[in-house]
Amino acid sequence: MTFDLEKIVRPKIYSLKPYCCARDDFTEGILLDANENAWGPTQRELTKSNLNRYPDPHQIEFKTALADYRNRCSALSECGKVPPLTADNICLGVGSDESIDAIIRATCVPGKEKILVMPPTYSMYSVCANINDIEVVKCPLLVDDNSFQIDEYKVSELLLHDPLIKLVFITSPGNPTGTKIEIDKIEYLLKNWETGIVVVDEAYIDFCGGSTAPLVNQYPNLVTLQTLSKSFGLAGIRLGMTFANANLAHILNAMKAPYNISTITAEHGLNAMQAYNIEIMESNTRKVNEEKIRLLDALKSLNYVDDHHIGGLDANFILIRINKGDNVLAKKIYLRLATKYGVVIRFRGTELGCQGCLRVTVGTREENDILIQKFKETVNDLTK
Repeated sequence: MTFDLEKIVRPKIYSLKPYCCARDDFTEGILLDANENAWGPTQRELTKSNLNRYPDPHQIEFKTALADYRNRCSALSECGKVPPLTADNICLGVGSDESIDAIIRATCVPGKEKILVMPPTYSMYSVCANINDIEVVKCPLLVDDNSFQIDEYKVSELLLHDPLIKLVFITSPGNPTGTKIEIDKIEYLLKNWETGIVVVDEAYIDFCGGSTAPLVNQYPNLVTLQTLSKSFGLAGIRLGMTFANANLAHILNAMKAPYNISTITAEHGLNAMQAYNIEIMESNTRKVNEEKIRLLDALKSLNYVDDHHIGGLDANFILIRINKGDNVLAKKIYLRLATKYGVVIRFRGTELGCQGCLRVTVGTREENDILIQKFKETVNDLTK
């Protein structure tokens, strides 16, 4: 008898292509490829951890502080148009990835039901769906005009004719597009689809404002995902937040592992919600947004970089197109920058509507200056 792993492991798991992350290729240099916060973490005065004890399984103090902050940022909550968020609206996960997996497992029957995604988008939605034996339906973003907005009418038509779709994933602002999805388009889906849940992934929301999180108390079919990885500069602690109506949040909290959030992660998370660290975060996001415009203008002025903007300016990165969609040149630029100069950006040319595109995370002013100079030298060298 011969042991055959392929006959033991579920087919979709056996053939699963793992999520390709930025650190698969390069780990050193000026890292402007993973949309991390180059300005560093917003952390001061951490308390001493009691690491001999299990962490708090509920994290009510952090959830309350987070809810209060999102309420303060929302004109809807302040004017009483929607009930304010509370700790009962929140479930915590190990990064947004655990949150994505949890909502799929909670709602979709394996081997039967489906999710809908809108490429180009974050690939972990499809990875998690495949792990859970869930089919993925695709409805592309509007790419011909470089807007990368959703086509809410086409999405609605797909939902109407396929009752097996249980979740719609919207990334806002998008990745790699940098585009915040118009709230009217999201509300159109929420008002016209009641047999599933609209999941809005807001990893970059603090760079543009206008979170949908407070709306979970108005629309029971809305879930909003956020993270401390980007604007708060805390990618290393892996803390993701799911906002949902209290009934759904209760179900998600019942599903999670009892101690999924470590003591150290919880301390950093709670510390991030203190007023002085929120001030640092908001100051850093303003700096990023200022540098974003400067960086984009400088790169668009170079030879072989298209001078019209691709996508949006709502996240901590930009998307530029090389020579009217020249994938060969774009990939050469990406590799030359990384291997010769240690400046790492991300090649995105294989994604829908992104032919010839490079995604550039906004670094510090000094990092951006180096990028601009080395980018210019690289283009000149490659196009002699």
